Amino acid sequence: MSANIVKVLWARRLSYNSGLKLQKILSNQHYQNLNGSCNTLVLIEHDPVFTVGIRDKSYTTEDEKRLKDLGAEFFRTNRGGLITFHGPGQLVAYPILNLKQFKSSMKWYVCQIENMIIRLCAEFGIKGEKSPHTGVWVNDKKICAIGIHGSRYITTHGLALNCNTDLNWFNHIDPCGIKEKGVTSISQELNMNVTIQDVLPVFQNAFQDQFQCTLIEYPAEESFQLFKHINSNDIINVM
Repeated sequence: MSANIVKVLWARRLSYNSGLKLQKILSNQHYQNLNGSCNTLVLIEHDPVFTVGIRDKSYTTEDEKRLKDLGAEFFRTNRGGLITFHGPGQLVAYPILNLKQFKSSMKWYVCQIENMIIRLCAEFGIKGEKSPHTGVWVNDKKICAIGIHGSRYITTHGLALNCNTDLNWFNHIDPCGIKEKGVTSISQELNMNVTIQDVLPVFQNAFQDQFQCTLIEYPAEESFQLFKHINSNDIINVM
């Protein structure tokens, strides 16, 4: 097993903006060389939100209003990929890693995430596959979306795995800009309710094996300080 230590932070349910603040603080620790091992795996569930990636210029202010009127937030971000949805029943993971401690390749990193999710799906008896489009697919339906950002090999953003997500939210968009393909979830594929809590331990095992690292729980005091910053009124230049 590699000497790489990754701290796991289960952030529970947070707004998307709070998730951005959290990523900003953690990535800044890497840039400032704080706290020794700063590699962190943030696991989170978001309130309903539509997000678009850096390449997606097709969504107008009218589109934004239409989606907000559904009861969701809307954010334009600096991640890769096109539009997607995050919400209850979806496990979102933000690995905040220094890839120089793993392999200095963003392409390798995306491939590792895809392989990890395929491994996770197999644990549930689901055949996940890659396609020319980023992400993990089950019979032409996306079960896991991937959209990342890298700066000086520090990663932010990440992946979204549909556990028991309400897939009707995706009817209002072309998920990841692909019209001819659909979306699915672990629950839909198994025809039973599979929650984020059911998936969390399998996800962590798959991540640890795929990235050849050791996962440890995020220290309680550090976690307290993190959320204190997030919940304060401090102005943080989010991503």
